[in-house]
Amino acid sequence: MKNVIFAGVGGQGVILVSKILMDVALKNGFDVKESEVHGMAQRGGSVECHVRFGTEVSSPLIPKAGADYILCLELLEAMRKLEYLNKNSVLIINREQINPAPVEIGAMEYPSDIESWLKNNFPNTIIVDTGEILKEVGTKRALNVVMLGCLSRFLDFNIKDWEESISKFVKESALEQNIKAFKMGRELIA
Repeated sequence: MKNVIFAGVGGQGVILVSKILMDVALKNGFDVKESEVHGMAQRGGSVECHVRFGTEVSSPLIPKAGADYILCLELLEAMRKLEYLNKNSVLIINREQINPAPVEIGAMEYPSDIESWLKNNFPNTIIVDTGEILKEVGTKRALNVVMLGCLSRFLDFNIKDWEESISKFVKESALEQNIKAFKMGRELIA
């Protein structure tokens, strides 16, 4: 069984990429379960999706220290998912920082040195900088699919299945950009 957590803030497309992974896993004959936590997502709050797939999945919730992969679309969101990590977990994080409300109003500062702390404490941490890819693709809205491309390097599904599932969930007008974003995300992981 594989346990994947997607995390980000409202508007980043966390739920969309979880649906794409679910669809790919279903196409490949796996039992799939998913759970979503929205919080104050529409106001930039945390969004979290658990996707579990395997021969037989009994619960949609990933237990503490039970994640195989955690994909974070924002740096601080990685800190909120530490309880799901174990020594073998792979943590893939977008370097982008989005200030939560307390930082915006000056009540607190965005934590510094998150990257180095994570790398020192969790050796399977991969931090990616998606800025140049998003410029080349032409939209910041493809961030989620760039990150999904990174994750796809660790999952044994063929590219055609990924592309078919992306085309199923992404609007026609944004499809070409998103397929390009996915492929470029894959290239970030050697």
